[in-house]
Amino acid sequence: MVPPIACPALPYMTSDPNSFAYTSARSRWPVILTGIVDDLSRSTLESEGEIAEEGKLLIEKIGALQYDVEHDRALVPLEDDGLYDVALYNEELERQGPMTWGNAPWLYSECYLYRKMYGYLQATVHWKDYDFFARQKLDAFMSSEIAVAELAIRYKTLSGQLHGSVGEDQLHLLFREFIDISLWGNATDLSLLTNLSLDQLQSLQGEKARKESEKNILVNDVDLAWKAISSVEGGRVDLILDNAGFEFYTDIIFALFLLDAGLADTVILHPKAMPWFVSDVLPVDLPVLINALGKFNRAREEIDFLRGQLVKYNEEGKIIIRSSGFWTTSLSYWEIRENGLGGGHEVWQDLKESKLAILKGDLNYRKLTYDAAWPRTTSFATAVGTLATNNVKLFSLRTCKADVVVGLADGVEENLEKTWVDITTAKGKPEPGKGWAWSGKWAVMPFSSGEN
Repeated sequence: MVPPIACPALPYMTSDPNSFAYTSARSRWPVILTGIVDDLSRSTLESEGEIAEEGKLLIEKIGALQYDVEHDRALVPLEDDGLYDVALYNEELERQGPMTWGNAPWLYSECYLYRKMYGYLQATVHWKDYDFFARQKLDAFMSSEIAVAELAIRYKTLSGQLHGSVGEDQLHLLFREFIDISLWGNATDLSLLTNLSLDQLQSLQGEKARKESEKNILVNDVDLAWKAISSVEGGRVDLILDNAGFEFYTDIIFALFLLDAGLADTVILHPKAMPWFVSDVLPVDLPVLINALGKFNRAREEIDFLRGQLVKYNEEGKIIIRSSGFWTTSLSYWEIRENGLGGGHEVWQDLKESKLAILKGDLNYRKLTYDAAWPRTTSFATAVGTLATNNVKLFSLRTCKADVVVGLADGVEENLEKTWVDITTAKGKPEPGKGWAWSGKWAVMPFSSGEN
């Protein structure tokens, strides 16, 4: 097999005590695995016969996997479950040499963890389509009723206004508003979007609020993304999704806005094909969301309107779900190219047809940049490798929750480290300065034209 494109920068390793990779392997993964065992135990108790027996076997396998992680056992080749990506994982494991959970490239080992668990499901008769995380994803969304209602109210008002005479400048500001909501998800302050009218967005009040909301965005190429998306009327926009729940809801509203405003005539949503990184969107999460929207009590008229628009656009083929196994390989997105491995070639052919591919979240950013220890001042064009010239226009919306961050101006990293030490010290729990990059308090929104 031809190896993946090599990256000149070294990967973040789970053995590096100064990285979040180290903390993730030793603290986060065992907690996640414990949660999976708890969910399986609950589902098994609700089952009987062969289903229950298979559930008990899954619990044993996940428990053994947790033991291996906690005791730094070796990563072993995945068992063949008939899917093409098993060979990709095993060939990469052989190529890189022996690995243990505590001494492996973070990106590879974390993807391997979720793929191994999916293999356990595929070895069953009754649990193949089980989502370890479905229950907690839905529970989290149902607990967001107030925010769901606020955005539904705003969307219904906005949708009516968009069918009137909205100028390009106002549309540009609204695009930035929805990008902001989609970027921060649950973390965002929704008051600006909820309370300001189209006219107010252009006022000094709106400008002041915008500057306040953007102060923690370290790289902000939103105007380049706007130029790409507004240069052609209609057309296709792609959203490579991240988290289910409320964040997925904000992504859906963003898609509705693009369609209502005529900025797109098709929005393609790209979920994962298997349970992935706890909270990632699966294809089934769209009907789950539509169903859940029918259960809220607040803003019933507005939520019904939003829900109706979503169903209508979906039935008309204007909102499309399109999954690919490529998104759940361990490969970096440098393989989205003409001869790309693991489905990267097919994804490249597909995304070339889009006027803008918007990649959501931390993991997509890590894969764009090879999850490598680039100097923070490295340009985004360098860090995305072949994607910089592969004729795919892409825009990454990412709150920083992992080590890799690129595109910073000189001196910014040092100021952020000092700021983080000051913040954590004032709270009585001083942390190393590098922790700013893991905190989710800062964000980056880089753009690549695909033509550098």
